[in-house]
Amino acid sequence: MKLDSTTVQLVLCIAEEGSISRAADKLSLAVAAASKRVTDLEAQLGARLFKRVPHGVLITEAGSRLMAHIRQIDNLIGRLEGDAQVLCRGQDGRILIGAPKAAIIQFLAKDIARLRDAYPQITLKIMEENSKIVQQLLRDKVIDVGIYEKKSGFLDLPKFDYRQDRLVLVYSRRHFQFAAEGPLGIDDFLDLPIVSLGKGSAILSALQGAYRSRGRSFPNNFSTSGFDTMLALVRHGLGVGLMPPEVLRSFHPEDDLGSAEIQGDWHHRAYVLSCVEGHAQEQTLRNVVAQLIGNKA
Repeated sequence: MKLDSTTVQLVLCIAEEGSISRAADKLSLAVAAASKRVTDLEAQLGARLFKRVPHGVLITEAGSRLMAHIRQIDNLIGRLEGDAQVLCRGQDGRILIGAPKAAIIQFLAKDIARLRDAYPQITLKIMEENSKIVQQLLRDKVIDVGIYEKKSGFLDLPKFDYRQDRLVLVYSRRHFQFAAEGPLGIDDFLDLPIVSLGKGSAILSALQGAYRSRGRSFPNNFSTSGFDTMLALVRHGLGVGLMPPEVLRSFHPEDDLGSAEIQGDWHHRAYVLSCVEGHAQEQTLRNVVAQLIGNKA
């Protein structure tokens, strides 16, 4: 299979823009040439990545599954380009860090800012993925450093304690009311429709465990890929959601969105950090890890 960097960037851009013509314009390609690249790639893969619709394209189910691999190829290409620049410019290294969105919003963004102050010569790239995929990327040595929820850990790698958080229940005050003034028990919302993050997320695992504790299976009423989508569904009363309070605050929620603390400890989460050697410069990797696990403020 022949897959050049332009085609990789084109496919990712089409998925983002929802249009071949807009993606072609962004990458300074002729629309006909861009369309042929997509058609040729689909022929090589034996699967359609996009479904043509009147005002653009929609990604297919096959396209969604293959997009994760295409993003990894793009990251590997970026690593190749970045490492070449390091050699040419005498920079001190390039590190790829993978982490769930909740960890990035609450902790990692601030830690990265401090890291850049301490080591301005290190080039950093952040990949936002759920805990399961972060571990897969570590296992395949696509990333150098991974942060993931401890309970979801399946890798046989050293784990350093990173941070802890908790989940709160988020709901629309117009659609749901709760009698209790204090923290809610799992039984208070067990029968409500719940909007959760999708397969591989730590939130989904926590919910599944909570339902199992009551001898029930989690119904998975609505599965989303991000907290922004979760909030959109919650706003319209399609269900209640779970997210860390700091993540909720980052969206500047309106008064109509309420949040409630939850009883027990099933919703408490601990993040750990692992790293793999091989791609990054050894001392650069050590400096980054030491800075990250040392930032506990």
